[in-house]
Amino acid sequence: MAQIWYAASRTGSDPPPDPYVADPDTRGDEDVAMKIGFHTDAFNSSYFSFEKCLQWAQTNRVHYIECGLIDGVSWIHGLGYQPHVALYEDPVLLKRKMASYGVSGFSQIDAAYPLSGKDGPIRGVPYVMKSIQWAHLIGCPCVDTTDGMNPPQGLSDQEAMDLMKFSYSQIIEVAEAHQIVVNIEPHGYFTTKPDMMSRMLEFCDSKYLRMNMDTGNTFIAGQDPVAFLKRFIDKVSHVHIKDVSESLAAAVRGNQTGIAVSQCAIGDGVNADNIRQCLSFLRDHGYKGVLSMECEGQGGPMIEKSLAWLRKTLAELKIQIEE
Repeated sequence: MAQIWYAASRTGSDPPPDPYVADPDTRGDEDVAMKIGFHTDAFNSSYFSFEKCLQWAQTNRVHYIECGLIDGVSWIHGLGYQPHVALYEDPVLLKRKMASYGVSGFSQIDAAYPLSGKDGPIRGVPYVMKSIQWAHLIGCPCVDTTDGMNPPQGLSDQEAMDLMKFSYSQIIEVAEAHQIVVNIEPHGYFTTKPDMMSRMLEFCDSKYLRMNMDTGNTFIAGQDPVAFLKRFIDKVSHVHIKDVSESLAAAVRGNQTGIAVSQCAIGDGVNADNIRQCLSFLRDHGYKGVLSMECEGQGGPMIEKSLAWLRKTLAELKIQIEE
């Protein structure tokens, strides 16, 4: 029997709890399950609509979705060729549609406009704030944020850090009001450096400022994903499972800070053993959140191969998952 999690079952008007905490009514021996989800950017190249992603999730028994939020109107999204959702879409009606496909809800919504540049406060901050409000209405516990891939032009590292600290102080004030976790994802120039990430996670003294672990971004940036996870495990509330192909690693590892998706199936790349070790560490630490696959979908075949590998690996590691 699948575990019923409060973050997945509450109504749109209820504030989300800490994502680690299950509904008190469902505590018990089953309170050990991780959950499998996927980011809909797997279907960017296939020009799926969001509803087509829901159909894929239903067919493959995946109950948690992560997607990007669009602030405004986009022709490609309006024509049904983009697998993300817009802030103008009614969250209550959308949640009902997701439930009709057997999808419990969003594990996280992606509002990762880079906050490290000069336009972070004027473009990124309002976008993240609106995303937090929308997440509250649809019952999503987490909003993802990050920095830019390159050093910001016209700013020293310290100036950019000061700017981001000010931005996150405003964001977290709204997050606390709505009880939504704001995750920082290692994806850019600052966040893939462990010491910088540590400073960023201390921008605000709030339980609502946490981290989205990404196995692929940390690896491609030249870090050890296992060591990165171990350092920040107490801050992790959401995890991206992402592999890296041998050819991509040979070409850019250590010179690039992030990749959108795995260009190989999860388990087929040079990061597979690190992913296994991360999963074991998450298990031993009692992580109960979502493992969100980020890989090229190829319209289905590659992400389905990734899903099969992840399920098989979790079984081998004796990690209970919600089905």
